[in-house]
Amino acid sequence: MTIGELAQLFNKERNIGADLRVIKMEGWRRSMWFDETNLAWVNPSPNMRSLNEATLYPGVGLLETTNVSVGRGTDTPFEIVGAPWIQGDKLAEYLNQRGVPGVRFVPLRFTPRASVFKDQECGGVNIIVTDRPAFRPLLAGIEMALALRELYPNDWNVDKYLRLLANANTLALVKRGETAREIVTSWRAGLQEFRKARAEVLLY
Repeated sequence: MTIGELAQLFNKERNIGADLRVIKMEGWRRSMWFDETNLAWVNPSPNMRSLNEATLYPGVGLLETTNVSVGRGTDTPFEIVGAPWIQGDKLAEYLNQRGVPGVRFVPLRFTPRASVFKDQECGGVNIIVTDRPAFRPLLAGIEMALALRELYPNDWNVDKYLRLLANANTLALVKRGETAREIVTSWRAGLQEFRKARAEVLLY
């Protein structure tokens, strides 16, 4: 959804009652990626410096309240995930065997200059999107959480995953080791309700 559409949804669903007027864009289609608009990239946040990072953020960003680095303090925030206790080749191999659509995981070592594990060498993975239309950032993010839970149950602080995840049922499924696809399927009823509500405010 666009910001204007979200504003209309919040105004309606939360009974805000604002005098809201949204000016529609011209020449834009919902299927467009930002780099297809011919507009210059402007960082929406100091640590979101590229379209690639914005693409990965919905899945990778959920991990950053846990005890892993998501690359803050490096040149590629949200493109890497790691910790001093992670063995990068082991994590990459596990995730690549999962067959997560549209993405590959490459082992690496890095030392953040700020934020989590500042000045500590970390093992981890570089997350490379190989097929943008096939890539599903939330599915990939859940796969990463499940991998950390499976490979490092005594190191990864799974309970802190809830802070940004904000879904206790999904956290319980992660703890139980359900598959990522089963977890995504568990959201179906809520998504159907959301799609029905958003259909009334879509502008494009």
